[in-house]
Amino acid sequence: MRSTRTRLGKVTLVTALCVGVAACGTPAPAASSTTSGPLKVGISVSLTGDFSNTGKAAQLGYQLWAAQINAKGGILGRQVQLSFADDASSPAQVVTNYQNFISRDKVDLVFGPYSSLLTLAAAKVANRYGYSFVEGAGNGPSVFDAHLPNLIDAGPATAINGAQVWGDYILSLPPDQRPKTAAYPSLVDPFSQPTAAALQKRFEAAGITTVYSATYPAETTSLGGVIAKVASQNPDMVVSGSQDADGWAQVQSMIQQKFNPKFLFMTNGPENPVDFPKNVGAQNTEGVFTSDVWTYSAPIPGNSDFVKAYIAKNGGTPGGIDSTSAETYAVGQLIEAVAAKTGKIDNQTIISTLHQGSYQTVVGVVSVDQYGAPKGTQFLEEWVGGKLTIVYPSNIAEHAPVIPKPVWP
Repeated sequence: MRSTRTRLGKVTLVTALCVGVAACGTPAPAASSTTSGPLKVGISVSLTGDFSNTGKAAQLGYQLWAAQINAKGGILGRQVQLSFADDASSPAQVVTNYQNFISRDKVDLVFGPYSSLLTLAAAKVANRYGYSFVEGAGNGPSVFDAHLPNLIDAGPATAINGAQVWGDYILSLPPDQRPKTAAYPSLVDPFSQPTAAALQKRFEAAGITTVYSATYPAETTSLGGVIAKVASQNPDMVVSGSQDADGWAQVQSMIQQKFNPKFLFMTNGPENPVDFPKNVGAQNTEGVFTSDVWTYSAPIPGNSDFVKAYIAKNGGTPGGIDSTSAETYAVGQLIEAVAAKTGKIDNQTIISTLHQGSYQTVVGVVSVDQYGAPKGTQFLEEWVGGKLTIVYPSNIAEHAPVIPKPVWP
């Protein structure tokens, strides 16, 4: 959020820059150029730590893609061999993991981890070594502001543009139905904080008064105090700049304090179809909004096949599939597209090819600018009747938005 997560937008790609020079200006070590044997891919995933729930979902998406492509004969006749390393949700560990993949293990390719925080650190390592860096779950602005020429985001939208679907929806309401006041509690995080801040700026320009705006560090163990300050201002709308665990904690505190805003939008947290109801109570999900790049019912070409294949391999139900799995699966689809288009799969070919044109994936049509930032949009989801439901834009909505938010049971 998904990752982030972004999760039906159309996107157009531009010419890539060369990646043969490290950030410091010295020549980068040559990337692996093996053309036979298994196609070795190194991937750091958060199997422990703050991002472990979505990190595991990311791993499942990569594994499903590899199993499917290998069953079809691999990439250009080469079986895909995935190597995973746990980064413990740590930027320092993610750097070590990618250095090991490239320098020690001599992998052919590297794919991205989960979260903007880890993606930026990892992509810089890959760039120093001349490796392409295709990722599906790191779309915060800092990732693209680094201007790394080797990076390609496999989602349809950046974090800021993706969340603007909430602004589109709120400002589409008749003036007498819009919130008059808003609060913005945000985690200090390169995805969550700037996304909420961009919405705040837009809403203030539209005349919605800010009554609370503050951040809290990742080390915050209880959100009760933050929510108490928000509740004291009694805002009509809360825009929460959240990740999963702190987002769930915000909702838990709202329930405990019997604070029920009329509109509740969260950048992350509600998009997790299993862990959100598990952590806040299934009866407390109703009416909570988020934006996303993918859901099992989204009208995207190939989506139903992906859902069937995922369940056949991993079990469960369609509603239990995390969108992060679709995002990382889309990374593999882009690699397939490069091989089909060029007949090659080296790092420079991946970079130059994916910075041009547009490509259909299970999360939509992907196209990026020169620094790998996608140009499309996300859709708005709301928990309705116990499930995540597309509610906006109207041309793809499965249900009309439910407003105001029902009171906590």
